[in-house]
Amino acid sequence: MDNFCDALKKLKLTAADSGGDSLEGCLDCLLKALAHNNAEASEKIQESGILQQFPGLLSLQSSCTPKVANIIAEVAKNELMRSSCVEAGLVAPLVQLLNCKDQEVLLQTGRALGNICYDSHEGRRAVHAAQGAQIVADLIRSQSQNTDPANQKLLTVFCGMLMNYSNDDDTLQAQLINMGVIPTLVKLLGVHSQNAALTEMCLIAFGNLAELESSKEQFASTSIAEELVKLFKKQAEHEKKEMIFEVLAPLAENDVIKLQLVEAGLVECLLDIVGQTVDGEREEEVAELKTASDLMVLLLLGDESMQKLFEEGKGSVFQRVLSWVPSHNHQLQLAGALAIANFARNDGNCIHMVDTGIVQKLLDLLERHVEDGNVTVQHAALSALRNLAIPVVNKAKMLSAGVADVVLKFLKSEMPPVQFKLLGTLRMLIDTQVEAAEQLGTNVRLVQRLVEWCEAKDHAGVMGESNRLLSALIRHSKSKEVVRTAIQCTGVKHLVSMATSEHMIMQNEALVALGLIAALDLGSAEKDFESAGLVQVLHKLLSDEKSAPEIKYNSMILICAVMGSEPLHKEVLGLAFLDVVSKLRSHENKTVAHQASLTEQRLIVQS
Repeated sequence: MDNFCDALKKLKLTAADSGGDSLEGCLDCLLKALAHNNAEASEKIQESGILQQFPGLLSLQSSCTPKVANIIAEVAKNELMRSSCVEAGLVAPLVQLLNCKDQEVLLQTGRALGNICYDSHEGRRAVHAAQGAQIVADLIRSQSQNTDPANQKLLTVFCGMLMNYSNDDDTLQAQLINMGVIPTLVKLLGVHSQNAALTEMCLIAFGNLAELESSKEQFASTSIAEELVKLFKKQAEHEKKEMIFEVLAPLAENDVIKLQLVEAGLVECLLDIVGQTVDGEREEEVAELKTASDLMVLLLLGDESMQKLFEEGKGSVFQRVLSWVPSHNHQLQLAGALAIANFARNDGNCIHMVDTGIVQKLLDLLERHVEDGNVTVQHAALSALRNLAIPVVNKAKMLSAGVADVVLKFLKSEMPPVQFKLLGTLRMLIDTQVEAAEQLGTNVRLVQRLVEWCEAKDHAGVMGESNRLLSALIRHSKSKEVVRTAIQCTGVKHLVSMATSEHMIMQNEALVALGLIAALDLGSAEKDFESAGLVQVLHKLLSDEKSAPEIKYNSMILICAVMGSEPLHKEVLGLAFLDVVSKLRSHENKTVAHQASLTEQRLIVQS
């Protein structure tokens, strides 16, 4: 330490005039002290004020320059010293050194700038002001093809510098993207795939940049998919695979890149990993299985990539994924059900899957999860069934297969995601299916649960779907028994409330259901209509200029229907309906105008 203090004094006194050997000896002493105890040595260097003399030493560009840059790199490893390095004016002369041809100078300068930027707003701002990132990006581009080991080391340091410069900073990352860093890094990955350190640095860079939406387009225009899959196939270590997965996941959110990854053979790699880890119990095997199967599901979210793998239901990938559903492994069950839900995104695929018995696999899976089941698996299997039930030709087949009966077993679920999918599945199944709608609409346990969920204000999705299913049971069955069940279970007030929804489709569904209630059993519903303020709601809908034509039309139909009830008739007369309806006779929609004339006549006759 005495030698170190002497070196500091000597350096401070003679830095500018010192002869090469003398200066070099002092610098060596500083480097030795930093290696021995970085924190203590850094503090002494700061106290001595020597940092303020380093800009002068750097500008000399002598044989000592690499050592000066090295000292700065070592000092800047210390978090508390980065601001001091900036305040001492070191960044601008360091950036100037990037124009030097000496490899060792460039290496130490890259390290120094990278360490000054690490987690330091001041450091990044100073490098930005000196245009350091642009110079480094240009250097990487110009040296990208050079496979000399010393150059690869330099490229690794430069890539690391850019990552430290932009890490967790969207603005600076966007700046790098605009500089065209992405195609350069992809090229590096291809040319230097044998160099582990440089490859790793590229992957870290991709991981940072891929999170930014603006990067996806640039990535899609490169060979990133091919390079990553090629690299993935070479990996045996879990950590390396994880690094590549961390890049693949954000990139695979882009539909163009999804297709590129499928064409590059990623799916086969993922299926191999699933095969190798499905029975594994080690933590890393469980992690790899989850990541691989999740990524597989993500690839199926793209329409083109999904259809390519479906291959009209004959694809080997499609068949392999189906085999996951009966697996004993919950993660694979989940991924298999989600994959089916993703394949079931067009009528052709849905019809083929229902015809080839996939519904039974999903029902068997759900049966295994009725009692204390896995919520994510329940949710995924119900999602798949809901999608499969969309084509009209599938509904009767799925009802015959007992889908509704199995789905009803989950009515006791207290998990909103499961409730939401359960409701959606039943609503899809009964669409246009009179008999099924009547059967479910008279199931008191179901209707009571719907009424309960119609009040689930904390879960808007569940509340909305409950209302829609209640309405659908009435609309598709057109049954007096279903109407009576809805009235007995106090469902009417919820349908009146649904008529005021901000979603036009829900308003309309509610009005049609309320019209059927009024037509089929007005006497039983009369009190519920009164207490729910139905007449006031209809007046508001008709008066509102923003109401869609179908809302106005169905509101007038309903007005005519409720006038058969004396108390409701009185309410209608008590509000200025005649004025509102008269104005609608000149409505641009002919159906609305015609219904306004009929409603006006009814109001006049019964006034």
